[in-house]
Amino acid sequence: MKKLRARMDESILVCAYYGPNGERLIRRGSKLANMLDCPLYILNVDSVPENELSADRAAYIDQWKLLAEESGAEEFILRDNEKRPAAKVIAEVARELNITQIVIGQSPQSRWEEIKKGSFVNTLLREISFVDFHIVSIDRSVEDDDNLFDNGTRAYLVKAGEGHRIVFTYSDEVIHEGIFYKETGTDFNNGVFKYVKENKTCQLHVTDEKITEPTTIHSCIREETFDE
Repeated sequence: MKKLRARMDESILVCAYYGPNGERLIRRGSKLANMLDCPLYILNVDSVPENELSADRAAYIDQWKLLAEESGAEEFILRDNEKRPAAKVIAEVARELNITQIVIGQSPQSRWEEIKKGSFVNTLLREISFVDFHIVSIDRSVEDDDNLFDNGTRAYLVKAGEGHRIVFTYSDEVIHEGIFYKETGTDFNNGVFKYVKENKTCQLHVTDEKITEPTTIHSCIREETFDE
C-alpha cells in the first residue's frame, strides 16, 4: 500500500537485480525513503520478456513486488525485453520520474576487471549527472543463484484425480500449456511449472510431476468447467 509522503522534492529509485542482494537493496532504499519521507520506486531491467524468465528470476520478481507493497513504494517497474544497456534504461526511468537519489549495488572489482569491463557505476555516472548515488557493497559470491533449475521444457497442466499434475504430451485434457523447470541434480521431475493466464504469470511447485500446492492452483486458475 502506498504511503502518503510529505516531501516531493526528493525521490528514490532502487535498482534491484537477481540474487539475495536485491532484497537488501530494496530495504536500504525503503529506509532512506522513510527517513526523507519521500516517494520510493523499485526498478528491474531484463533483456528477456517477462513470460520467458527462468523460474528463479520470476520468483525474485514476485518477491520484490511484495516488498514494494510492504514498503509503500509508489511502483515496482519491470523493464523486460530490453535490448538497450541497463545504464541507459535506468537513466531514462530516472528522468521520467524526476529521481534525485539512486540506490545500487556493486561487487568489488579487481583493477584488471575494471580495465576490461569498466565500472557499471562509472557508466551510470556518465549517463545520469543529476542524481546522488548510494552504492551498497555486495558479496559477489551470492550475486546470482540462477543455477537451481535446468533450462525449461514445454509441459502441460492436467487434472489428476483430486489434484493436478504436469505431462509432456498434449491431449484434450490439457488445462494450461507452460514451461517446466526441473531442479538440477535430481532424476525426478521436481521443480517449477510456469504458465501465463490473463496476462498474469503463475508459478506452481512440482514434486514427481504432481502439483504440491493445490491452494496456489486455485488462486491462479479459477475453477474451470468444461461445458459440453
